[in-house]
Amino acid sequence: MVIRALAPSDSPLLAALHAAALPPGEAWGEDAFARLVALPGAVGVLAAEGAVPVGFVLARRAADEAEILAFAVLPERRRRGIGRALLDACLEVLAGQGVGRVFLEVAADNAGARALYGAAGFVSAGLRRDYYGAGRDALLLVRALSPPCEG
Repeated sequence: MVIRALAPSDSPLLAALHAAALPPGEAWGEDAFARLVALPGAVGVLAAEGAVPVGFVLARRAADEAEILAFAVLPERRRRGIGRALLDACLEVLAGQGVGRVFLEVAADNAGARALYGAAGFVSAGLRRDYYGAGRDALLLVRALSPPCEG
């Protein structure tokens, strides 16, 4: 597996991966990714196995904090360490840029993602009721990166 930094030209690929990884109607389009990747402070990594892109993480840094905006791994490639490798790579980049804390939202009913984030040191920082629609709450998670994350 190869992990590399995201480029603005990756927007179509990010949209395709996001659509393949999320339930119908929840994925973001190419235009959304083009805007996000172009934002000041955007940080992201893409994983590929051979020539096949299998996942990505996109975050945004603001001062000494960051938020993970999007994270996707193809369903058929999950539970193979790809998500953890992507998360670690992204956290390492953010720590190298002086980020001290990283936030994210995760669906309260997404046991797999919650386990991944918990194993990576994220802890609960709050609850956002109905964040993903009626009856689908989001947990707000945070992780300190000081001292810098070791991948």
